[in-house]
Amino acid sequence: MFKEASLMFIYTETSLHAGSGTSLGVIDLPIQREKYTDYPVLQASGIKGAVRDWFETNNGVENQKIDLIFGPDTIGRGGEAFAGAATFTDARLLLFPVRSMKGVFAYTTSCFALNRLKRDLTMAKVANVNWNIPQEPQDNQVFGIKGSSLCEDGKVLLEEYAFDFHENNNDVKTIAEWLANNAFPNEYQFWKEKIKTDLLILPEDAFKDFVKLSTEVQARIKINNDTKTATSGALFYEETLTSDTLLYSIVMANDPFKDEANRPNGLKNAKDIMTFISALNGNRAQFGGDTTIGRGIVNIRLLNGGSK
Repeated sequence: MFKEASLMFIYTETSLHAGSGTSLGVIDLPIQREKYTDYPVLQASGIKGAVRDWFETNNGVENQKIDLIFGPDTIGRGGEAFAGAATFTDARLLLFPVRSMKGVFAYTTSCFALNRLKRDLTMAKVANVNWNIPQEPQDNQVFGIKGSSLCEDGKVLLEEYAFDFHENNNDVKTIAEWLANNAFPNEYQFWKEKIKTDLLILPEDAFKDFVKLSTEVQARIKINNDTKTATSGALFYEETLTSDTLLYSIVMANDPFKDEANRPNGLKNAKDIMTFISALNGNRAQFGGDTTIGRGIVNIRLLNGGSK
């Protein structure tokens, strides 16, 4: 299936619109979501295109390397088609920021999201995953860390909903420290310290409601240049994923599928492919649409996995 794997954590620094097309609902331009969970998602094709664009823009590498890693762009150019050596999965939601009455916002997640991460870490053969996932909190409870700035008098107020705060240092604190050390970009000292106190595990239904209903929805409109007034019929509503959201995708690599006898140096096998992609680690890229209004700027952290 693959010979090398890594986890690519994607931290949004600006709101991100990975659109799913037009809709007949209240929101004209919704974001991409998983069919069975309704969680926000970044589809693999968009990730692969954004990563390819980053290498074409920033590294100035020759076309042969780009083609071997991502596959040739044959649309409008012709030429021989073959598969690239790198594979990207859809980016799954792990942490979603929710407004809090105290502490500005909380990093929220759920047992399901954590279990899915742990399964993916196993698939990628990532070592040193030393945390356990607690049982799901009951109806109106959240699990957090002793000393959290979010809690007052045993309660946490997220948006307009109050939850009973239960300390769970054995599991939640260990998960928060692992994420700070392995998933957050190295330069994020403030946010690393924040998650060590302000991570909350929510009941599944509450987490699902927040990721469904607490995304940003912005009104967009077109101004008539002649009259300097709003153009009639040009109002639409666009949904975006908020800043300070953490997602992850699995990056897999095989040996290049072409030019076995004539592969360039540093791109001979799957390990070389993964080493090449690791140049993204600690850098910013732009995912999704609306790039000219500053959306989709993300910071990437790669966590090396194992070999098959």
